[in-house]
Amino acid sequence: MGGFLTDDDIAALRPAEEAMFASPIPTQVVSSDEFWPIPQTERQKEVEARIKDMADTIGPKQGMDRRRFLQTNAGMAAAFLAMNEVYGPLYAVSRAEAQTAGAADMRTAALRQQFIMDVHTHFLRPDTRIMTFVNARRAVGRAGWNPDLVGREQTIQDLMEANWFKEVFLDSDTKVALISGAPSEEPIDWFLTNDMKFDARKRVNDAAGNKRVLSHAIFTPGKPGWMDEVERCIEQLKPDSWKGYTIGDNTNKHLAIHPWRMDDERVMYPFYERILRAGNNIVCVHKGLFPPQIEQQFPHLTQYAKVDDVGKAARDWPQINFVIYHSAYRFAGGGRAEQGWAQFQQTGRVDWVSDLAEIPAKYGVNNVYGDLGQIFAQSTVVEPNLCAAMMGILIKGLGADHVVWGTDAIWTGSPQWQIESLRRLEIPEEMQRRHGFAPLGAPDGPVKNAIFGETSARMYNYTRRAALENDGVARVKADYALNGPGRSNLAYGYVAAG
Repeated sequence: MGGFLTDDDIAALRPAEEAMFASPIPTQVVSSDEFWPIPQTERQKEVEARIKDMADTIGPKQGMDRRRFLQTNAGMAAAFLAMNEVYGPLYAVSRAEAQTAGAADMRTAALRQQFIMDVHTHFLRPDTRIMTFVNARRAVGRAGWNPDLVGREQTIQDLMEANWFKEVFLDSDTKVALISGAPSEEPIDWFLTNDMKFDARKRVNDAAGNKRVLSHAIFTPGKPGWMDEVERCIEQLKPDSWKGYTIGDNTNKHLAIHPWRMDDERVMYPFYERILRAGNNIVCVHKGLFPPQIEQQFPHLTQYAKVDDVGKAARDWPQINFVIYHSAYRFAGGGRAEQGWAQFQQTGRVDWVSDLAEIPAKYGVNNVYGDLGQIFAQSTVVEPNLCAAMMGILIKGLGADHVVWGTDAIWTGSPQWQIESLRRLEIPEEMQRRHGFAPLGAPDGPVKNAIFGETSARMYNYTRRAALENDGVARVKADYALNGPGRSNLAYGYVAAG
């Protein structure tokens, strides 16, 4: 299965490992073979130069070379300082965190117990033929998105369950994760079958001794026998929530022959009725990630990537919580964040995030939620002002208690750098005044706590433990510490219950 770039296209590009600087946060967009990467912007070049200068100045004073310094919490702080110097005061960071040994570590330790529930994570099946995410990890790892990946070759094993567990639970502050997936017209190209997701949920929860992993059941409207699979999942797998792709096959868009609309009364409404009778009331739907460049290739699918079908479905089914993945952000997956930023500067709107945020007021509903997914990672990399704007748009329209944390990990490695970015992000005061946005506040304040996990915990009826580090996941962590991530019992799929 190939990507969208031809061999000639790829030959015209420079390998990321040769062209990229290993920064704690990205200083250039990198591509798998799915889309043409945009050139490094002038401001990204300036950020990179400032990070290098601080690393070369501060690192030796702390007994470290540039590379080692940039792998530390102090190096992360230096990177955010550089971002502020170029883009404006978007991230809460002090120079002392970078310059004073241990200062950044103290801040990190103080936030480690924050409740973070990631409702958008992935890994791949053992027999997968999908290699584009390996290429993506290889590129972003060598670019420094995740310092732990620097200098380490990526293989398909890095997209498997054992590494998903390591990077989500061991390498980040995530406390609870939901395993997602994606369907395809080609059975082998499902990321995971529904059974594979639920088997993984059982393995981790048995090992932890409590519920630390949830799982989607993927539904595929219009495909032959799709409601039979819904019935089977209800009876046998007991899903925590459901997920679908309105364009149908997102992995192989040229095979997408079963697109659907959320407000299709004939196709979808019997499904909503059935899951409610089964006690399920969360429906997650992939939207967006369909920039003009992709629309040119698949124009017939564009209407299904928008959110004009969300409002009526939400109004007709108030008992169901509809979670729109990626908050329908259009300009990722081959687009340019500069397109979104220019649009916001001219109109105060962003396709199709603004449309999503306006649904509650337009339709009089309170059961529509926005997942961050790629919306946060992609905009923070290239245009953090756009990231701040979209956070303001979503919170103003949906409410902070209707925006949920999802990272799309592990496509770009451990989600820790994304967690740290949101903890530090603030909407500029001038943007707040002009557009009526509320501030995001402290890293562990009410707005960010709601986004990081409180809203999802309430939606999923998840009971939080007072001391998460003292539960069974700590035992699994100890297993990794003793045996190494590749030799853990969990890595091989065998764990003792309890």
